[in-house]
Amino acid sequence: MAGSVSLPSAVPAGRTRNLVLATSASVVGFWAWNSVATLSAFYTQTLQLNPAATGVLVAMPVFVGSLGRIVVGALTDRYGGRVMFTFVLLASILPILLVAIGGLLSSFALVLGAALLLGVAGTVFAVGIPFVSAWYEPSRRGFATGVFGAGMGGTALAAFLNPRLVAGIGYFPTHLLIAAILAVMAALVWFRMKEAPGWTRSSLPVVPKLLDAAKTAVTWKMCFLYAVVFGGFVSFATYLPTYLRDVYSFDPSGAGARTAGFALAAVLARPVGGILADRFGPKPVVVTSLTGVAILAWVVNLQPDGEVPAGLTFVAMAAALGLGAGGVFAWVGVLAPPGKVGSISGVVSAAGGLGGYFPPLIMGATYDAATHSYSIGLLLLVVTALGALAFTIFAMPGRAKAKVAAA
Repeated sequence: MAGSVSLPSAVPAGRTRNLVLATSASVVGFWAWNSVATLSAFYTQTLQLNPAATGVLVAMPVFVGSLGRIVVGALTDRYGGRVMFTFVLLASILPILLVAIGGLLSSFALVLGAALLLGVAGTVFAVGIPFVSAWYEPSRRGFATGVFGAGMGGTALAAFLNPRLVAGIGYFPTHLLIAAILAVMAALVWFRMKEAPGWTRSSLPVVPKLLDAAKTAVTWKMCFLYAVVFGGFVSFATYLPTYLRDVYSFDPSGAGARTAGFALAAVLARPVGGILADRFGPKPVVVTSLTGVAILAWVVNLQPDGEVPAGLTFVAMAAALGLGAGGVFAWVGVLAPPGKVGSISGVVSAAGGLGGYFPPLIMGATYDAATHSYSIGLLLLVVTALGALAFTIFAMPGRAKAKVAAA
């Protein structure tokens, strides 16, 4: 069958190296993808933006990166991870440079347009899921996709390093450095990465593959759940610098450091979610995650006072979201039919990105400047998480380990 995988019983040579390369490529892609959001304070001041305009700007890369994953996931089934990783990394260089030029010229239109194009960097996720899944047997795909998913740690790097780099070496050199790292990573992927043994190129046209994925019931179930858990992570990671500035009065470096801590907690929790899903089944992992998200979103809404209470709340929220993201994609690896992993994971990861697109817009539009409150947006997250929790409990199948589902 086109796109199917038949792994030998022995561990394939180069499996770990290719997982590391894929995860590293994801780190770099996420770094570039989140570069606009992590400098939101710079753009707000330089371009004189109100909260709504800032929300639109930081959401632009998320929008294109989300929709682009649908096509990129299907193209990965056809051309393989090595080609598509290289393409995504190289295609992200020009938008990064255009963002830098737009910032130098203080042109909101140019930065916004470049941010839209920069969404291509966010499609890196849809390349990696089918690529690493092909290297691992079904009972280990939760681990593999969880480790690869830790590549969203590029968000933490961007949040921590970008404000400091701008302060240290300047705005334009910072973007030149990111562009250079994208080029180096693309070269490493092209010369060192290879496809899994047994992987075969899918000859099916892209559009019919996507339509076929859309007709698969598991696709839409996973889309909804992933939109909540990964969308929640993306929205917090992109908007948290602005939130911390407005609510807790942090400067850009302080907000960036705390956003990096948030992203790192989610990064560490994601492979744990995948490993636990391999062992106990995805459902209890996702149920635990959504319960935590609903409770913690309510606590965030209360604006806990003090560095430790507030910090612990956001770290716990990040861990809950990361755990759920790992659990949901372990479910995708289990339930997606052979040859459809790329197209289905592309659609699902697009839903996750879109789940992170709308909250920054809502947060910016509903911000109460008089009370420095984002209550409406946070309460909407509570309601959404509770709805997803009820859906998981009552509409999703029970304990299904990867090896059972594969059989």
